[in-house]
Amino acid sequence: MADFLSIIKKEFGNKGHDGDQYGGAAGSSGNGLPDGYSGNFMFATGIECSYPTINHGAIRRDQLEECGHYTHWKKDLQLVKDLGLKFLRYGLPYHNIHLGPNKYDWSFADEVMNEMKRLEITPILDLLHFGLPNWLDNFQNPELPIHFAQYAAEVAQRYPWVRHYTPVNEIFVTAKNSALEGKWNEQLQSDKAFITAIKHLAAASILATQRIAQYHPNAIIIQSESAEYLHEIKATPSAKTKLFNKQRLIALDLLYAYPPDSDVCMYLMDNGLTRDEYNWFMAGEPPGYQIMGNDYYGRNEKILLPDGNFVIAEDIMGWYNITQEYYQRYKKPVMHTETNTFDAHTAPTWLWKQWVNILQMRRSGVPVLGFTWYSLTDQIDWDIELSQKKGTINACGLYDLNRNPRPVADAYRTLLKEFGQITMVPHGELFEVTSKDARLKVEV
Repeated sequence: MADFLSIIKKEFGNKGHDGDQYGGAAGSSGNGLPDGYSGNFMFATGIECSYPTINHGAIRRDQLEECGHYTHWKKDLQLVKDLGLKFLRYGLPYHNIHLGPNKYDWSFADEVMNEMKRLEITPILDLLHFGLPNWLDNFQNPELPIHFAQYAAEVAQRYPWVRHYTPVNEIFVTAKNSALEGKWNEQLQSDKAFITAIKHLAAASILATQRIAQYHPNAIIIQSESAEYLHEIKATPSAKTKLFNKQRLIALDLLYAYPPDSDVCMYLMDNGLTRDEYNWFMAGEPPGYQIMGNDYYGRNEKILLPDGNFVIAEDIMGWYNITQEYYQRYKKPVMHTETNTFDAHTAPTWLWKQWVNILQMRRSGVPVLGFTWYSLTDQIDWDIELSQKKGTINACGLYDLNRNPRPVADAYRTLLKEFGQITMVPHGELFEVTSKDARLKVEV
């Protein structure tokens, strides 16, 4: 008697059977450039848009100007399109748009947004990136949350087709560099100023998200936050290092209504967070679909040596291990929202290393929804975190400042061709992002 396989092959042949085209056998590999399907992984780049002040407000570090975007914005958007990307982290120049209470200049923003829409590029709108309009002064201003929320509402109304937002970029880094390390904006160096800046920024993000949700209840909020870690080479780590490795979590704790550790809670109360303010933050997380964006550069990890000096320690833990820690704490879908390296020759290898981190994270069951090489073009003076205006070109872009491709642009295009149509999560084709309003989550 013939075996069953011989009978099947005689009846149907050696190839696939009718119906396999609907997901049978191995299904789709996800190979091919991004096609715009809403359930697919979000591959992105970003336009570097930082605009803090230095020298006690005398100098504005506007990276959109310094990197030539105000002049070459049409070319920049076309480069995004030509690379095959569908998503772009884009920061509107808040300091130039919001001229005062209920006063706005939308001339540049309207041109860029209209072109982005024409090119079918999906913006992840970055509403506040390290700086404020002059009239708002700095992050010690308690009126910041209400004014910023009004600005967010105006943006949401003006561009109703936009769904993805980062209300406040890297709250921890903004507060640390402005109020703890004295590099930007208010240039203070105290724990009290640091906590004041964090609570004002977190409150601004929450209020802005609430206002956006009034107009777009289906908003997708991608919070970009720096994934950092400090390793200390001492038999007994210092209390200061232990505290730093918890300080990096304060912004997300307040944003996601996650009760901080007891020592951090005491630190917050000792430095100006009131009981009423704490209760306000802990009332519940903001509306919309929340995605936790983790930014990782090799320089995010440092080693504190016994003599007190620091050395860069890239990839001791890496994006995978640090982000795993964040995910286990907050249980939010993840996006790798920023990475680069200042060495143009090793940038392709760094890209592949970050991608392997993402694949490993997905295999471990963590929903990683997107990846961003930041930024589209080279940057200026980020090797010194914009603290002085030296004009040093950091060769970290997909393109140089003449808009010529660097090797990492070809590597990214190769990556897109190979993985551009994978789903956000394994078997994600079962689900589709719809226009329905976000709903309250139920713990199970």
